[in-house]
Amino acid sequence: MTKLKAKVTRLRRAYAPHEYRPLGGYLVAMGAYTGVTAAIVGLVKVTRRPLPERPATADVVLLAIATHKLSRLLSKKAVTSPVRAPFTRYARPIGSGEVMEEVRDSGSPTRHAVGELLSCPFCLAVWVATGLTGGLVLAPRLTRLVATALTAMTASDFIQLAYATAQQGAERSEG
Repeated sequence: MTKLKAKVTRLRRAYAPHEYRPLGGYLVAMGAYTGVTAAIVGLVKVTRRPLPERPATADVVLLAIATHKLSRLLSKKAVTSPVRAPFTRYARPIGSGEVMEEVRDSGSPTRHAVGELLSCPFCLAVWVATGLTGGLVLAPRLTRLVATALTAMTASDFIQLAYATAQQGAERSEG
């Protein structure tokens, strides 16, 4: 074992002696995020797109709701489970077409870190928000259109849940 590898192993054990934490995988994920962000910045510079002095409040709200929806769609919906399957294992349904998954413990720190990222809507939101924000600068009309659709889906979800709740309440009062 090289000196560096031994040092990293000692650091990992000191950091989380009773639990496996894939610090190397987290470093790979952070590097990938930094690369994606740098690519967006590079594209903005190459295309000479102007950066807004201050994002419009309507855009911030639109992207916040769209980020919530896309993060949830990618990390929890049953229909997107094939994307997560190499990194996670199905645990159980959690309602409204969503599933709970566990991270595969394959011994690969990168696979483990990616599994955590893909199964956590809060973790994935950083990536989604960065992508949508970059899209707002590089392709604002398309990004707003996509964000509008995601926001409409979010509103629809809440209406569906309110309807189901009202229906259950009506059934209870009849019985």
